Amino acid sequence: MANTFENLQPQKEGLFNASPSINPPPDPATKDYKLNHLAIRISNPAASLNFYINLLGMRLIFTMNAGPFTIYYLGHPPQGEDISAWAQKTSEIPVMTKTSGLLELYYTHGAESSVEGVSTGNEPPHLGFSHLGFTVPDVDVALGRLKSAGVRVLKDVGVCSRETVPLSEWEGERGIGRGEIHENYAWFFEKFAMVADPVSWV
Repeated sequence: MANTFENLQPQKEGLFNASPSINPPPDPATKDYKLNHLAIRISNPAASLNFYINLLGMRLIFTMNAGPFTIYYLGHPPQGEDISAWAQKTSEIPVMTKTSGLLELYYTHGAESSVEGVSTGNEPPHLGFSHLGFTVPDVDVALGRLKSAGVRVLKDVGVCSRETVPLSEWEGERGIGRGEIHENYAWFFEKFAMVADPVSWV
């Protein structure tokens, strides 16, 4: 019987639960399931493509103008592989649907002129999306490149304060996410930086 997660117990603070006991036994019906891609809405394709391709090393696999919107699929090609051949191969449906770690940028035509703009998912009360995580060989070097390209830094390396954790004043005023950052998480959090993608620049 599947675990319904209705009776979750609070986790002990400050522990990285590498194998939480809340995991149910694997269900044979989902043995070949894996996360394929994440889609985020954008309002400026040129700025977003520049950010993810030129600054974060992703490569365009394919684009499609679907009528009311255009999608851009991106990924990181394997080291040393010809990018054009990889993109061609990966754009084929049987390969694409079995490839993990893809990013879909979803641009609704005319979104750049919208008065409301595109929500980042991190602005109250429209909370939900948090962030994308990229690994890089050297965080300081990568951050330096992003800074020199004018990317807005939300949290620098070596910093872990209540203000740099993605918890808003709006939440605090409602009694959500109160308390201090545990030292075990702070040790981890200080190792990486957080930057805003182009959707957040406007």
